[in-house]
Amino acid sequence: MIDEIQVENVALIRQATLKPAVGLTVLTGETGAGKTALLSALKLLMGERADKSAVRDGEEALVVSGCFYVAPAGEVDSSNGEVGIPEAETESAAQASDGEADAEELVVTRRVSADGRSRVNINGHMASVTQLSETIAPTVDLCGQHEHQQLMKPTTHLRLLDAWAAEAIQEPLAVYQEAFAQAQAAAAELERVLAAGQESSAKLDEARFVLKRIDEVQPRLDEYEELLASLSKAEHAEALAVATNTAAEALSGEDGATDLLARAISELDSVAEYDEQLKACAESLREAGYILEDVARETRAYCDGIEFDGESLAANQERMSLLQGLLRTYGPRMEDVIAARDEAAELVSLVDDAAEREKAARKAYDQAEEALATAADVLAAARTKAAPEFAQAVTDQLARLEMGGAHLVCEVTPLPREQWTKAGSVAVEFLFQPGAGMQARPLVRIASGGEVSRVMLAIKVVLGQADHVDTLVFDEVDAGVGGQTAVALAEVLADLAHTHQVIVVTHLAQVAVRADLHYVVEKDAGEAVRPETLLRQLTADERPQEIARMLSGETTEASLTHARELLGM
Repeated sequence: MIDEIQVENVALIRQATLKPAVGLTVLTGETGAGKTALLSALKLLMGERADKSAVRDGEEALVVSGCFYVAPAGEVDSSNGEVGIPEAETESAAQASDGEADAEELVVTRRVSADGRSRVNINGHMASVTQLSETIAPTVDLCGQHEHQQLMKPTTHLRLLDAWAAEAIQEPLAVYQEAFAQAQAAAAELERVLAAGQESSAKLDEARFVLKRIDEVQPRLDEYEELLASLSKAEHAEALAVATNTAAEALSGEDGATDLLARAISELDSVAEYDEQLKACAESLREAGYILEDVARETRAYCDGIEFDGESLAANQERMSLLQGLLRTYGPRMEDVIAARDEAAELVSLVDDAAEREKAARKAYDQAEEALATAADVLAAARTKAAPEFAQAVTDQLARLEMGGAHLVCEVTPLPREQWTKAGSVAVEFLFQPGAGMQARPLVRIASGGEVSRVMLAIKVVLGQADHVDTLVFDEVDAGVGGQTAVALAEVLADLAHTHQVIVVTHLAQVAVRADLHYVVEKDAGEAVRPETLLRQLTADERPQEIARMLSGETTEASLTHARELLGM
């Protein structure tokens, strides 16, 4: 939901701040005061294309900032990739705070310079306009004659129907999606087997050669490192034997280091009683003697253990040469050599056993397609059953809005197999029928902006908390509305504010009095060279005067009395 929006230098707005309520917020004001500029600012935060003409005359750039609460990262609708949004909580500020605790706060800034360049920041980091459209746009629905609404896209209608009929759709949809994934995997395996069977003879010959060459050597994973260490010892056996024997003789042979050390210890021991320092020196030499004796034994044993086997050395050298040849060709690691062998073996096996593999793959594919078709039928039946029920619920809301005999039609159309997706095997589209006996047309072809907005309003009320969009902005929802219809419209908007954050640009007093927060948009020329649009939140004492203006076009005692009555009601 929207926590706050700050606008600078957009059209006639020099500076404005909007902090909408969790429930219903209304924007009122004279025609031409600048309400459209506020909506334009919101569109910029939703990732719409920047227009340099929106920059206030004489300024270098416009800046729009917003603080939003959205679902934590990862809460995404798996069927369409759209970000999930926490349910609006409108009963109290405390409840609103609880909802925000589970949401992620995003601070977004969009700057558009007078030369048309655009800059985006999300939580202080540079970002792209695409990221805005992916993170912010799905959380806000602009409902007006010229807005690019989520609900005006037929591709979203299937998801909306599923959201409304969640209990009836959830299980068959899960079964279908699992079957769809298995069918895709079976199709991919069949395609792989068929492709392998059609491999060129040259590629097959190469695979056979690779398999034969590597299998003749039969390398082990850690063999190269082990052989490298043993060869180093075997190839230098003579040098190792001479060095270790010489070291052993120097340490423990006649007049070797251990004998000389023993003499030194004896001499020191003989006079140690006269000086404690000499006793300590003797002890140190005695400890060193232990170390020399250990090293002497180890070097002697190492020398005795050296065996020179010319035949074994030659065999290991030849083995090393074979391994190095494989590493040069298929390496650089032995893991790469073994992987090349497995890949060649797989290709040869696919071709050699092509008929049998193809038969098994086709059987698995047919079984997966049969299971998918069954799951698709069940899912389609559930949607076909839910569609008229959903349409009737929306039609009932249209009746509340006193839209004559208008009906919503939820059309479910089977798709050919090649057009099936993870979402299902049918297409769903909402059609609008203005009156009995009239032709139902797609929502996108409804001409009247007010009519569009009221249809959207009815659908949103029916969706309630199932709607993934948390914030709804209505413009022109009251176009051509008056009398009892205006009262009905206000009631429906108030109902909608229980499940959504609702912002309404309105000229109807009946709607304005139902607001949790009331802003007025005013044009104030003052002494400035250029006029300014001001946005001001009305206090409880100020609201009657604005309501009175909306009722009669001017503030009179009669209109003020009527305004106070409406607010009191």
